[in-house]
Amino acid sequence: MPPQEKKEQNRNSIENIANEAVNVLWNICECSSRAVSIFNKEGCLEIVLKYLSRFPTNVGLAISVAYCLQTVTEDNVELLKSFSAPALHVLESAMLSPGSSMEYILLKTLVAGTVWNLKDIIPSKSQAEIINAILKILSEVLEMDAGEMVIQMKEAETQRLKTAAETEEILANTNGGDLIEDEEMEEMSQKRKVRRKTFISDLLPPTDKELREAIAVLTAQQTALEIIVNMCYSEGPSDDEWEELSSSDESDACMERCFSEDGGQLFSPLCLSHEVHSALTNCLVPKTIFEKTAFPNSIAVDLCSKNPTWKPLIRKMNTIQCRALVCLQSLLSLLDVEHLGGAPALQALAQHLSQLLFSQPDFAKHVDFLEAASSALRALLQTMASRNISQCMTPAQLVTLCRAGVRSSNVGVRVNVVSILGITGSVLAKEDGTLETLKTIGCFLLEVVTQDPSLVVVGEALDALFDVFADGKEAERASVQIKLLSALKEFQPVFKMKIRKEGKSKYSPDQLCVLDNVKMNLRRFVAYQETVEKRLTT
Repeated sequence: MPPQEKKEQNRNSIENIANEAVNVLWNICECSSRAVSIFNKEGCLEIVLKYLSRFPTNVGLAISVAYCLQTVTEDNVELLKSFSAPALHVLESAMLSPGSSMEYILLKTLVAGTVWNLKDIIPSKSQAEIINAILKILSEVLEMDAGEMVIQMKEAETQRLKTAAETEEILANTNGGDLIEDEEMEEMSQKRKVRRKTFISDLLPPTDKELREAIAVLTAQQTALEIIVNMCYSEGPSDDEWEELSSSDESDACMERCFSEDGGQLFSPLCLSHEVHSALTNCLVPKTIFEKTAFPNSIAVDLCSKNPTWKPLIRKMNTIQCRALVCLQSLLSLLDVEHLGGAPALQALAQHLSQLLFSQPDFAKHVDFLEAASSALRALLQTMASRNISQCMTPAQLVTLCRAGVRSSNVGVRVNVVSILGITGSVLAKEDGTLETLKTIGCFLLEVVTQDPSLVVVGEALDALFDVFADGKEAERASVQIKLLSALKEFQPVFKMKIRKEGKSKYSPDQLCVLDNVKMNLRRFVAYQETVEKRLTT
């Protein structure tokens, strides 16, 4: 072997070992804070950055490093101090590399996520420029038609296999035409033919180029959506801040700041800086994310379902849809209606979400999808209600959705559907001729209040009742006819007892804070309903 070839082989072996080592390091750091602490202290950053800088010649190794860096830089103040100007330059070079393959696109997306994690050490004068660069990369990634890309890659693989098989057959036939006197040689030739044919017909390993490219684009899109969601949140309160918050009946500040992740609401408050807001709208990210909420390309799904090595890509395509719905929920909660495309765009989006939910008769079985879709619908209806924008889903459709949702084992789904009914009911309460619908909504919510095992869901259902029956002539009549007051008075001591009995053992401080406020509002609402019933029955 020539010396240059030998040197190249040795280099590849070393980099393959390094790739495995970085993957192990990444996986350990992902599940152990102690490992991250050791990473900080032992100078691992400098080592992995050296391998990241080799992206022009070994993109696979660079991708492994980028995964690792995105993990270890998340909420790691200690490590941020270790990033020097040369280290940041390595990240910048990788993020802005001209490579156009799907693997390069994945690399740039992962590095963009790392740079976002480092935003606190970027000079304020450069913040807008960096955030625009990050969102430009993410926007370009999301604009790609991943379903079409999967189809192209699968067809390319099929064609390559077909060509290889035909070439092999031609060679076999050519060799078979020769006169072979030696029986042993003929037997060996036959064995070789059989072995070759078996190899050609075997399933290709997952490291095959076309499959790698398809996985890379899907992973890049999922990562891009997750980064955008992270951009929509500021840091939540620290443990010390929680202790300072009162859980008394007057803790209004707590209500504004404390939200339950299990309850379908968000622990960290939604918050967009001016730079992120501008970059999101300049890069047309909302429009791109709307498009990503559609179901995966049916042709791509069908192609993948027929091949065991490609079948896992179906789950990845479904995950992208769910991540897009979560991302949509964040944007709906943060951006002005005008930046979302105005009232017509929101009405079209409501139609789209209803089609997503009702186009599948068994939608309730797909928990991840149902949670993401119901979260997005909840945020959309809240936005539309606050701006008095009419939406296309009928109360009957919403009740159908909610009846399916409350049977879900997922707490987030159940919270979302009762909140959706609360939003819808509060709008209907202001209209005439809605008595029967309000009675249906009220009875449904009372059923959830008295039967759901989770206090988080019960609290949300009570809040929904407060919203629906807080005002309006139709709402007042409906509340009397469904005997809302007597039902809530009977439930009041049960609710207090459950909070006292289950509170500290089953629920976190932020959840208890919300429940305390619901308990306070229940007392006030019962007093209000007493005046309503007295006025209407005398």
